[in-house]
Amino acid sequence: MKKTCLAAATILLFALALPAAPGRVAKRFAVPSECATGLAFDGEAFWTVDMETDKLYRLDPADGRVLAEFDAPGYFCTALAWDGRSLWAADMDFTNTSAEEYCGKLYQLDPKTGRTLKVIMAPASDPQGLAWDGVSLWVSDNGTRELFQVSPDDGTTIKTLKAPAGDPRGLAWDGRFLWLADRSEDELYRIDPESGRVLMILPAPGPHSWGLTWIKDSLWVADYQKDEVAQVVVFEDGAFTRSHPREAVVTITHDIINFGPGTVIDLDAYLALPKNRSTQEIRSIDYSRPPDGRLTDRWGQDVARFRRESLKPGERVVSKMRVRATIYDVMYHLFPEKAGSLEDIPADIRARFLADDDKYRLKDPVIQAAVREAVHDPDNPYWIARDIYDYLRLKMEYKRIGGWDIAPTVLQRGSGSCSEYAFVYIAMCRAAGLPARYVGSVVARGEEASFDFVYHRWVEVYLPGAGWIPVDPSGGDMESPRGQAMYFGHLDNRFLITTESGGGSEYLKWDYNTSETWQADGRVQLRLEMMAQWEPAGRVEGAGK
Repeated sequence: MKKTCLAAATILLFALALPAAPGRVAKRFAVPSECATGLAFDGEAFWTVDMETDKLYRLDPADGRVLAEFDAPGYFCTALAWDGRSLWAADMDFTNTSAEEYCGKLYQLDPKTGRTLKVIMAPASDPQGLAWDGVSLWVSDNGTRELFQVSPDDGTTIKTLKAPAGDPRGLAWDGRFLWLADRSEDELYRIDPESGRVLMILPAPGPHSWGLTWIKDSLWVADYQKDEVAQVVVFEDGAFTRSHPREAVVTITHDIINFGPGTVIDLDAYLALPKNRSTQEIRSIDYSRPPDGRLTDRWGQDVARFRRESLKPGERVVSKMRVRATIYDVMYHLFPEKAGSLEDIPADIRARFLADDDKYRLKDPVIQAAVREAVHDPDNPYWIARDIYDYLRLKMEYKRIGGWDIAPTVLQRGSGSCSEYAFVYIAMCRAAGLPARYVGSVVARGEEASFDFVYHRWVEVYLPGAGWIPVDPSGGDMESPRGQAMYFGHLDNRFLITTESGGGSEYLKWDYNTSETWQADGRVQLRLEMMAQWEPAGRVEGAGK
């Protein structure tokens, strides 16, 4: 390829105008102390607590000016919450330092005087966040890495959830769901209080986010390092955010050698053509030799066709395309309460992407029973997609054993490749009434210069108001709630997507990236090699390639 004169294909670039999306920082103001931890809002003013000064500060929300100041109830206060009448503070009590042990305490305070009204034991020794859900307190504990729902009367634990990641800090309640800050990941998580599932991930507005509170449509975050409070707007119109652009050159090769003794005739090699989408912008596509045609299959997927009338014993034919692209990390921001209904999905999408196909077998009793077991809200598109995703995480494990079996067989077996996971997930979604399709890609494997011959396939589901959302059921088999959420509505920048399909294709069949058809006179033995070579754009251009 390096020495071949390339035939360039002109690609019309598109500028993707992105509306404001959740996570935008709208305002910041400084706090009056250097070690602020907890944060709360009493309907009129903010409260912060400082673990060095051991003071509570009531702050003007307009500019952070101190309106009142009280002694903190303990000597290591870490979190605050407001229950509508009283202020609550969490404290790590170090009074038993001789035994190198400490216990957590929760204090109910009079906001007018700072006087302690009640003390209850925290559910664990390292409370870092507090929230009030209208009935109960929620406590995040850094030592156990858990979230506890507790009674404000006596501290009785009502429910325990696993924290999304390893360094949980501040908590907040938005009226329906919990929010949690994680210091090490520098992220904010929206959490289902019933299951502990992470529903949204936003970047933290600073390097050491701690205290959290909720006002109207925004999170407010106290940052321990920057000594400030930041407003993070959550309810915005943008469906996704993009970050970390990767400028890459990807060469996709389809290579066939005929070892004979017969002759291959009517050989067609098909290379799936990538297109612009939310995750990528295609700059150009070059070919090692001019294609013999550009075709479009029944799913709207374009392919370049390379034809060879005859391939005799010992002959080889290589078809290549070089793609220059900008590839992004994309995070979708999904609100279950705004997902609408299945009837809100356009009729043409439902007609095309609810149909059955050979690999799916929608009416098979195995698929039907699995849908009934998995789906708890059959009218909400988000929960259909998420319930099936979590169901497969518990029912299946990733194994590449060769071949692509039909969805019922894979589900009964309990293991499969990424493609087989995709077939099962699509089958269950379609059987539940949710349109689904698969996408196929070549993958950057580690370094910027790498090669891939394994490839990867996952699913996209259609959600009203958001469009096609990536869901990777094989990747989501992770231990942590954060890890699970990172494969539902998120893609990082190591995938060049070449293929979008709803099922079997007249050119690609059930393959993706590349495929081929051929006939033979006599017996033939073929070696097929398909590979993607990744290089950073600067390296290719600098070398004069």
